[in-house]
Amino acid sequence: MKHYLSALIEGRDLTREETRDIMLNLTREQYNEHQIAALLMAIQLRGVTVDELLGLRDGLLETGLYIDLSDYNTLDIVGTGGDQKNTFNISTCAAFVIAGAGYKVTKHGNGASTSVSGASNVLQNHGVRFSSDADQLRRSLDEAGICYFHAPLFAYGMKFVGPARKALGVPTCFNLLGPLVNPCHPHNSLHGTANQSQLRLYTSIHQRIGDNFGVVTSYDGYDEISLTSGFKLVTNSFEKVYTPKEMGLNYVEPSDIYGGESAEEAMLIFDNVLQGTATTAQRNVVLANAACGISVMDRNLSIEESLDQARESLDSGRALNALKRFVAINS
Repeated sequence: MKHYLSALIEGRDLTREETRDIMLNLTREQYNEHQIAALLMAIQLRGVTVDELLGLRDGLLETGLYIDLSDYNTLDIVGTGGDQKNTFNISTCAAFVIAGAGYKVTKHGNGASTSVSGASNVLQNHGVRFSSDADQLRRSLDEAGICYFHAPLFAYGMKFVGPARKALGVPTCFNLLGPLVNPCHPHNSLHGTANQSQLRLYTSIHQRIGDNFGVVTSYDGYDEISLTSGFKLVTNSFEKVYTPKEMGLNYVEPSDIYGGESAEEAMLIFDNVLQGTATTAQRNVVLANAACGISVMDRNLSIEESLDQARESLDSGRALNALKRFVAINS
């Protein structure tokens, strides 16, 4: 670790092989919490590179649990986290809307690190018990249209940086890493980033990985489509800036999509959206994210057509039914 920290202090980028070795050494418990925190902050202050993030990803996937769902065409929808905005669980809610629209979702997530409620928190509060059993995950995907990968069960190396990340309480490169290590390596992904530099980083990484991707960022710093501002969507084939008005939706205020002061408050908003009792702003922000996920899955659809599919999933109750079936299978 001293060698790697010295390199970072001197301003040298680490190679993909070096950061892979760091990740492998983390799983072997060769570093203490202070060394890990120093590494994370050294990289964070300078900014992680494409090769550094790919090397950490290599190490996590190498030491993690792989679930073979390659016979399905699935989507992961998740933000990097760490935007400090404390929204409700928008991406998780959108995942059930997408599943209700008939697309298969293999969502990857974790508990909250810098917000009140992460994806794992809101699902646990519904009574969900996380599993790494491939048969159960397949059943959930077949019957509910969605399965969920609780990151600590699959990305074994994550637990070794958990205490340092929690103690730091600020975003690190592991916020950026989480969405990239989905254990089934889905064919499609919609990943949210908190700023333009992260969007460029993620675009480069996805181009190196070679999957079918969409990367979004809102111009006012949300790691998802917030409708509080315009946003940029970058995919394999195009790059476009949208405003809420161009999607046929209204702008919203940050307070409209705030997740509350507790995980219970965030879950109430989550449920209200799927049950049809949420505010228009809360509903629309979920629809916007679901529509972009659908448009990544089906490139023949315009964003407007994708929005219609998302709206139909929510209005018909199919999104809520996907949640109910998911909870029944995974409780």
